[in-house]
Amino acid sequence: MSLRVVGAQIPVTMDIESNLAAIRRAIGYAAEQGADVLLTPEGSLSGYTPHFEPRAVEEALQVVVDEAASVGLALALGTCFVEADGLCYNQIRFYDEHGQYLGFHAKILRCGSMSHPPTGEIAHYATAPLRTFTLKGVTVGGLICNDLWANPTCTPVPDTHLTQRLAEMGAKVIFHAVNGGRDGSEWSRVAWRYHESNLRLRALAGKVWVVTVDSCHPMHLRCSSPSGVVSPEGKWKVRVKAQGERFFAYTLE
Repeated sequence: MSLRVVGAQIPVTMDIESNLAAIRRAIGYAAEQGADVLLTPEGSLSGYTPHFEPRAVEEALQVVVDEAASVGLALALGTCFVEADGLCYNQIRFYDEHGQYLGFHAKILRCGSMSHPPTGEIAHYATAPLRTFTLKGVTVGGLICNDLWANPTCTPVPDTHLTQRLAEMGAKVIFHAVNGGRDGSEWSRVAWRYHESNLRLRALAGKVWVVTVDSCHPMHLRCSSPSGVVSPEGKWKVRVKAQGERFFAYTLE
């Protein structure tokens, strides 16, 4: 297996045009690096919200896909999106290097309160069964934020160990799109340690590569989790500074 990946730790805002500009910067970097696939954060195109203009996202998405295909770049693109069934999904959308749409992973361990019924994003986003995709001959999967670390304070959904399930389904690489909350408090620091340890331990347990990126918005705060590449041995192979816009490239062998 050989797959050259680029991750984009970019600002994810509520402004689609600003988000599009950041993704296009990432595509330019990926093209310079000769990458096979680009990963962007959770909600990186639409913004991390169910309240967006679907047509504007569709138009921006076409720009992204066309530009990536023009340089032979596959995509693991984080965005919220309204599908033909009329439901809104928090997704990673997968496209091959020719711009062919392969399908999406929808966030499963959606955040929400412990009340009955729960409130929060779990009330706004639909979900779909876990699945894998093939990029450049490699079987991969996608997970979104809490899908991987299953923070018990953030979701009423039980931890179903999605990294291991993807490994059992044949995935060699998991693309992990993040947009975590943080405020610089003690609990942000606790969550950071929890996120990093889960990235390493779950990669090790599943014997899979994990490529992970977080949003860097707001710029004055450290991200909620590290961005980089974790090996199947649970070791960081590349890791960028945890504040501000950062790109990284790495070849998985």
